[in-house]
Amino acid sequence: MNDVSAGEIKASDHWTNKGSDVKLALYNKVIGDAAKTVGTILFVHGSSMASQPTFDLQVPGRPDSSVMEWFAKRGYDTWCFDLEGYGRSTKDRDNNAPISFGADDCYAAAQYIQKLRGPRPFLVYGISSGALRAAMFAERHPEMVARLALDAMVWTGEGAPTLVERRKRLPEFLTKNRRPIDKAFVHSIFSRDHPGTADDATIEAFADAITALDDSVPTGTYVDMCSKLPVVDPEKITMPTIVLRGQWDGIAAFDDLIEFYKRLPNPDKQFSSMAGISHASFQQKNYLMVYHILGSFFAQPEPVYRG
Repeated sequence: MNDVSAGEIKASDHWTNKGSDVKLALYNKVIGDAAKTVGTILFVHGSSMASQPTFDLQVPGRPDSSVMEWFAKRGYDTWCFDLEGYGRSTKDRDNNAPISFGADDCYAAAQYIQKLRGPRPFLVYGISSGALRAAMFAERHPEMVARLALDAMVWTGEGAPTLVERRKRLPEFLTKNRRPIDKAFVHSIFSRDHPGTADDATIEAFADAITALDDSVPTGTYVDMCSKLPVVDPEKITMPTIVLRGQWDGIAAFDDLIEFYKRLPNPDKQFSSMAGISHASFQQKNYLMVYHILGSFFAQPEPVYRG
């Protein structure tokens, strides 16, 4: 990785369209000339929050709290975007924004960035249902993805206690396109698996940032994850891939992900079990460890011999 940490981080807002009736809000952080960066990262958020609270969270006294800034300081062109139904993107269409729509959003965002920056394929990171959206995007458009990181993902759902509880509310989720969220809900993300993995100041800042943008979010990913898994096929994910799984994650069941990992066809693949982590990796006490794992994967040289 190139250390350009002495430079000034440039932040900018962008907009693109998905079809004729959806606007997607994008956000970029980069240092220096974007054409000279070592790679372009596309971050894909999860079911219950928009992109900037997840990837550009500012917490006083927490160094490099923003993963976008951490990678920008190491020479990357970093992007996140709000999926349809979240944050500053279109929220008023009559749909529940299922995972397939999210993969379409990834494609629309990627097309915009490539028109702006050039045709370089992306380093893609997705978390939770964002990992499913990112994986589906990678299946559909492998030429656009150089490396793929799937964090806190679920494949078939087998062995996931959080999904067992969530399925009890499936009839409710099926009756409406959106579900309410508040700060108490955000706090529950950190208490449901293993309390103590994130500090109180970070949880509170995360909750404040999420609820400043949304008081409800689409139900589509919950419906998909409770009733339609699997929605991606590992055998169709052909690029180098890392699967990241927190030690105490109640959604990303270990055995389920090992079976997914076994089926990835590219021999350039990794499985990382992250100690002391529950579900929201970048908001955990061990977040710098997560950055290191992800940064090493994104910076890994291509094999010179493949046999």
